[in-house]
Amino acid sequence: MKRKVADEIKKLSVGDLVRVEWGDASVGKSLACGTSVDVPVVSWGIYIGVLGDKKKHIIIAQNNFRYADGLYDLDYTAIPLDWSMNVIVIVKNHIEREEARLLLRSFLEGGRRTFSSRKQRIRNHHG
Repeated sequence: MKRKVADEIKKLSVGDLVRVEWGDASVGKSLACGTSVDVPVVSWGIYIGVLGDKKKHIIIAQNNFRYADGLYDLDYTAIPLDWSMNVIVIVKNHIEREEARLLLRSFLEGGRRTFSSRKQRIRNHHG
């Protein structure tokens, strides 16, 4: 990881709206036009932390669906720190610390969450 990115991450707070510039992996054919393997990516989202056991990743939430009582479902991007080139804070503390904490908790609990046996019907704007 570049020193600049490490310094930028130290300044982040959970709940900041960030822009992360990074290089994605690529797949191609040797006979394809061009030889560039660099695939630049820019992702925006709410910073919820740096996580990972074997390889550290910047986790940003792009969509969060709040169902009830602090229960969230997240669309997120996990960006390997080694692939990160630049991190920019767009808005410091964009969401309140408590909401950011709930996002992080929902992310960490993920598939371990269990629901009661009674059926719940959730309707969205599509009916």
